Amino acid sequence: SCGRRKMNLKSERRGIHVDQSELLCKKGCGYYGNPAWQGFCSKCWREEYHKARQKQIQEDWELAERLQREEEEAYASSQSTQGAQSLTFSKFEEKKTNEKTRKVTTVKKFFTASSRAGAKKEIQEAKAPSPSIHRQASIETDRVSKEFIEFIRTYQKPGQDIYKQCKLFLDTMSHKRDLSIEEQSECAQDFYQNVADRLQTRWKVPPEKVEKAMDEVEKYIMTRQYKYVFCPETTDDEKKDLAVQKRIRALHWVTPQMLCVPISEEIPEVSDMVVKAITDIIEMDSKRVPRDKLACITKCSKHIFNAIKITKNEPASADDFLPTLIYIVLKGNPPRLQSNIQYITRFCNPSRLMTGEDGYYFTNLCCAVAFIEKLDAQSLNLSQEDFDRFMTGQTSPKKQESDSFSPDVCLGVKQMCKSLDLLSQLNERQERIVSEAKKLEKDLIDWTDGITKEVEEIVEKYPLEIKPKSQALAAIDSENVENDKLPPPLQPQVYAG
Repeated sequence: SCGRRKMNLKSERRGIHVDQSELLCKKGCGYYGNPAWQGFCSKCWREEYHKARQKQIQEDWELAERLQREEEEAYASSQSTQGAQSLTFSKFEEKKTNEKTRKVTTVKKFFTASSRAGAKKEIQEAKAPSPSIHRQASIETDRVSKEFIEFIRTYQKPGQDIYKQCKLFLDTMSHKRDLSIEEQSECAQDFYQNVADRLQTRWKVPPEKVEKAMDEVEKYIMTRQYKYVFCPETTDDEKKDLAVQKRIRALHWVTPQMLCVPISEEIPEVSDMVVKAITDIIEMDSKRVPRDKLACITKCSKHIFNAIKITKNEPASADDFLPTLIYIVLKGNPPRLQSNIQYITRFCNPSRLMTGEDGYYFTNLCCAVAFIEKLDAQSLNLSQEDFDRFMTGQTSPKKQESDSFSPDVCLGVKQMCKSLDLLSQLNERQERIVSEAKKLEKDLIDWTDGITKEVEEIVEKYPLEIKPKSQALAAIDSENVENDKLPPPLQPQVYAG
């Protein structure tokens, strides 16, 4: 059975494993892809979206022209009883055609930079007071606005241009509340691109300063736009949030072992890292700026990598990270998870999602949510029967000792009982160590006695014969000249000369 489980882990655990190439854009451009963009990166997705929009607009045009021709033919053939009706229908078609023309103009405006003359005209129009911009702002909005003004002052003339562009964008967005969230997202993405291009080409701002400026621009405009574009009522974001939340609650029984999570929460430092990771992913919902939400995801991910590193005593791999991130999401059940992912996808500066560690961690979070939505018996290495029983709540895979507690027992009592159990295990180990130490001591004594006995037997069998000391030889310089038959030593002579 154990061998079969190991085989299953290798051959069937494909549901948790993600090859790094799968995180990249499926068009092969090298940037990170995203499930919300059907596997494309932001740049390629916008190109595909633009093509689809243009195709749809063309089809709408053809349909409008065909209807108009049919209406004109019908009007020409019969002007009696149907005259008034045809005239009304003609006005309706004229209105529809004008609407189509407006849409085409809007779409073209989305994807093309405005000319200088057009920009100047829009800036002049933006001078008119706008209720959305001059509304009673919150304390946070006031703080962010002051910080933004202080920041752009350091950029001098480019800063003034940035501020004008931001005010123009906010005024434009206040008139586009009735557009779909995708269209509003396109407006924001185009705005980011246009501002970055103006800073680089017109004002020759260095790339690092452009990136910093774009971060401040995003912070300023999205703090003011947040309540209009986060989880709007026109989308099914809230419905998706509830579905994911319900799914995570249904998977409350999933253990780290089932996900092959390489962390041990028995280690206090690892347990602290897990708590911090869960706190960070939950805190994401309290942020307004997409970049701040991304920062929460990044902090959470780094805590996960540290927890794995401490447990394994070696750096974590990508195969270790994703299952652990899934476990953290299941354990934390972050509020409005899908809404936050959609908000980041729609209104974050796309360069942050396409490259860098923020983009990598965000892509992994999207993959983790996708896996949670399709977790099955095979991906958890369970039989279908066990999986169904766990999902329906008939049984639980938790350890037996945890089942002895009633649901209302506080966590402290559970931890105390767990500590007592650990102490009893330690006591058994200590007694075993003492017993082994005594045995080792006896073995050492027996070994010493055995060696002593062997030495004595060898001495008895081969006794040592100690011979008397031989007479010492006389020194060469001694006075015993006769015995040695040596001439006397030479005496030093003093030379008088």
